[in-house]
Amino acid sequence: MSAHGVARRATRWPAPAKLNLFLHITGRRADGYHELQTAFQLLDLTDSIGIEPTDGGPVTRLDGPPGVPPDEDLAVRAARALKSATGARRGARLRIRKAIPMGGGLGGGSSDAATVLVALNELWGTDLDLAQLASIGADLGADVPVFVHGRSAWAEGIGERLIPLELPKSWFVVIHPGVAVPTREVFQAPELTRNSPVITIRGLFEAGTRNDCEAVVRARFPVVGDALDWLGRFAAARLTGTGSCVFAAFGSEAAAERVAVQVPPQWRSWVARGLDRSPLHEQLARLRGDSV
Repeated sequence: MSAHGVARRATRWPAPAKLNLFLHITGRRADGYHELQTAFQLLDLTDSIGIEPTDGGPVTRLDGPPGVPPDEDLAVRAARALKSATGARRGARLRIRKAIPMGGGLGGGSSDAATVLVALNELWGTDLDLAQLASIGADLGADVPVFVHGRSAWAEGIGERLIPLELPKSWFVVIHPGVAVPTREVFQAPELTRNSPVITIRGLFEAGTRNDCEAVVRARFPVVGDALDWLGRFAAARLTGTGSCVFAAFGSEAAAERVAVQVPPQWRSWVARGLDRSPLHEQLARLRGDSV
């Protein structure tokens, strides 16, 4: 059976979260976008996207995150962008189950969009390669390409220049302190550091990396600072992206669990395993009969 025929059996597709292990803002471009350096660590915390291809008609969302209209949902916009870019005549019905908190810096919306692009490319038989899908995704959000490529990665530019990374095996305690941080507000803050020196990949594993957004978020969202300070009692704690989620790495699942059970009850928390390869691509490989 063809890859497309096998793939049509799959109705649910994973969309993994990510952490920014560090985030340096190295400049600002004339178009307002920021130049940055970061390392994306994929996690086994995932949203789940139900996709039902249709023989024709529009892309519709039957279930999705509350408070997000379908036309503003990145997953819906991704499907429509793929349809427009390829001239595909088929449609789709989407059902999105969220586990990744919104406004937390874990990339849930971008990951949902990437999963829809990769899955529908297979289900519709549009046969774009990952670079082409990532290009479509980049117009939706700077974090979409890393999820399309499906690898933990070093990133530069506005996040679109990616080098795959194999990172130390880690388990993370991730805390969501109950607020959503608007990314635009952080990047527009006049006090944001925008002149961090450029480092090499080797610098990732040496002392001195940080998240340049942390000071801004601490000042404007004190509860995020409270979570950073609490988690920092157990291990080096850091903000992911522009927040609001904070995280710390541990060498074993048991060590992470011992901290997670102590998280104050007013905050949500997870123990998540770091991944080098996205479960989306592992599922796609299994469906195609490729080695995983």
